[in-house]
Amino acid sequence: MRKPAHIAMVGSTAPSHVYPSLGLIRELVDRGHRVTYAIGEPLTGLVTPTGAEPVTHPSILPQGDTAWPEDPGEAMRVFLDEGIAVLPLLTARYDTDRPDLVLYDIGGLAGPLLAARYDVPAVQLSPAMVAWNGYEEDMAEILTALYESESGRDYYATLGAWLADNGIRREPRHFLTHPDRVLSLIPRVMQPNADRVPDSVRFVGPCLDPARLTDPTWTPPTDGRRVLLVSFGTAYNDQLPVYRACLRGFADSPWHVVLAVGHKVDPADLGPLPDNVEVHRSVPQLAVLAHASAFVTHAGMGGCTEALWFGVPTVAIPQAVDQFGNADRLVDAGVGRRLPAEEVSAETLRAAVDAVADDPRLRRRLAEIRSEVRANGGLRHAADAVETFLAGR
Repeated sequence: MRKPAHIAMVGSTAPSHVYPSLGLIRELVDRGHRVTYAIGEPLTGLVTPTGAEPVTHPSILPQGDTAWPEDPGEAMRVFLDEGIAVLPLLTARYDTDRPDLVLYDIGGLAGPLLAARYDVPAVQLSPAMVAWNGYEEDMAEILTALYESESGRDYYATLGAWLADNGIRREPRHFLTHPDRVLSLIPRVMQPNADRVPDSVRFVGPCLDPARLTDPTWTPPTDGRRVLLVSFGTAYNDQLPVYRACLRGFADSPWHVVLAVGHKVDPADLGPLPDNVEVHRSVPQLAVLAHASAFVTHAGMGGCTEALWFGVPTVAIPQAVDQFGNADRLVDAGVGRRLPAEEVSAETLRAAVDAVADDPRLRRRLAEIRSEVRANGGLRHAADAVETFLAGR
């Protein structure tokens, strides 16, 4: 093990951005490094159990029932405004306790500016797809629409001015799209054009937190029924029609349904529950997936990654942003089905779940990918990669 270092993590105050790297943070602490973790006050409780020291700040990122802006430029601007507000708080904290290395989430925009201030390496931890060689050309239509929109022009002008004010002379689009050092926390199968990803990106794969793997707050059924998990994450879970279709489709079926509805739907609105259905605001997802035979999901990257880690077939009902592409990659990999939201009914949902759970070719393919994911990624590989960036300090 290398000499213990002070590693600063700059996170994003959104659960889907925090969970993917918690295991890595815990591993670095266990190796003797001192890790400080900048995070918005609402999510301090996720960070503290890892042993890292939370560096808390107010957050403007939407929490709970608060909706994200639908316009892409406006949604990006929320992260930027948070970074601009947080940076002075972090410099005040770290000017007298300088880190040896800065890790940062894709939404933790203050991270690379902090590293530049102290002349230490900055390493992005990416819980989503990364840009590949030729990305701008392949995505030209989508990117042009963003760049030419009013919100997009405002975003990149503000970002450019912020970078310049902090001594970073880089074109804002390139700064965002092509960081100097990236650790990708997703399986290669979920990365578009993985063969064209530049050498600046290291695939370390999923870094699932051991504490979440052993969460005792949920126990599997004892009646032998197969477990179906239905969850739409923390941001896109206002899905009352889907939940009702699930109750109708799986009532008195051979399935035991674990339904996580979040905080935007009142469980009382579901009406009487069949005996084989349990409903929760939230569940320890890793603990449930460890016993699940199928997973109905919105296809957020975190859920897709966790399903592949456990070898659970998916029925994806994407809602927004990258979820449509994620769903397509699961289908292309031969490990799931995509069910458009407008086609969801009790009958189509039941048929899709039975199909993925009972398809022997899908199960064989899923077993292959599960083995690849576990062999090519994990906490030791990720922590070793972080420590290589400390070699020259």
